[in-house]
Amino acid sequence: QVQLVESGGGLVQAGESLRLSCAASGRTFSSTVMGWFRQAPGKEREFVAAVSWSAGNTYYLDSVKGRFTISRDNAKKTVYLQMNSLKAEDTAAYYCAVGTRWDGSSLLSPRGYDTWGQGTQVTVTS
Repeated sequence: QVQLVESGGGLVQAGESLRLSCAASGRTFSSTVMGWFRQAPGKEREFVAAVSWSAGNTYYLDSVKGRFTISRDNAKKTVYLQMNSLKAEDTAAYYCAVGTRWDGSSLLSPRGYDTWGQGTQVTVTS
């Protein structure tokens, strides 16, 4: 079984940057997709970005395009989310997750992912 551990969250001011990390460990890791989601209080969990392990293809939520960058280090089994020009509306708990299919519905929905980290809080003050 794969375990995921996120780190890098914190409290920042609007316009600043943070880099989140998600380290995977455990049994043989053969994921196709690694995704980042976020969930603000009282809201549903929302897709943020995804990357395919093999080809490095990426996909982003429209509102983070140009500000967030997802990347992976296959040797370290780690996925990163570089977040620049942060806004107050980016405030949420951020979760990484393992998925197995790179297609529209599976990519964007939490139901397309079967293993989740514990989350890391990102708070952006304006």
